[in-house]
Amino acid sequence: MRATAETASLAAEAYNVVRQRIARGELVLGQAVSRRQIAAELGMSFLPVTEALLRLEFEGLLESRPRAGTRVRIPSQQDVEGNYVVRQALETQAAILFSQVATAAERSELRRLATRVDGLSMKSDRSMYVTLHLKLHQRIAECARCDALSEAIGRTHAMAMIWFCVMRKPSPDDSPRRHQHLVDEISSGDETRIATAVREHLAVGKRHTIEVLEPCFKTNSLRFSRTRSA
Repeated sequence: MRATAETASLAAEAYNVVRQRIARGELVLGQAVSRRQIAAELGMSFLPVTEALLRLEFEGLLESRPRAGTRVRIPSQQDVEGNYVVRQALETQAAILFSQVATAAERSELRRLATRVDGLSMKSDRSMYVTLHLKLHQRIAECARCDALSEAIGRTHAMAMIWFCVMRKPSPDDSPRRHQHLVDEISSGDETRIATAVREHLAVGKRHTIEVLEPCFKTNSLRFSRTRSA
């Protein structure tokens, strides 16, 4: 039991290290990830590192292919579109529940967070923006008081996290109060307004994501074709 617990703890450590490197853009789309190198850096055996990388594969951040090894996953356009379809469904429900059950303190916290996110949205350093942006959306889910919903949204955010690191510049469609407007609409309590606000908010993100990642889609398609023909 002690060995199992120790392995789980080390796997969690390795998971957090690799995930943070992806979030900060230190590991980029398509970059190889070496189990041996990570194990050596962290001073642990292959087993916990393997468990960590399998977890990241499950979340869609990494992928393994024959003769190619493990690498940071390059999404397809279908991956992106599907992710946003799921996010819209989940985040609309979370926003409606938030409007019904969130406390006054939580609403104030969300407004402050939205102001910070908007303040960072036009800056060239995207690392802090990515962190706070994901935190904002996750807090809406957490304050909806539904663990299953919050966990499902967290999984969609894990996959999207890496795309934000590629998008070094803000979308030209971004409003200076884009996230504050979203929070205002959620706070209205009107389900129609909330659903519309979430849909429009995510639509801007989807357009920008697809535009920026288009070269990656082509590269991924070419690599996949070569792998199949090899």
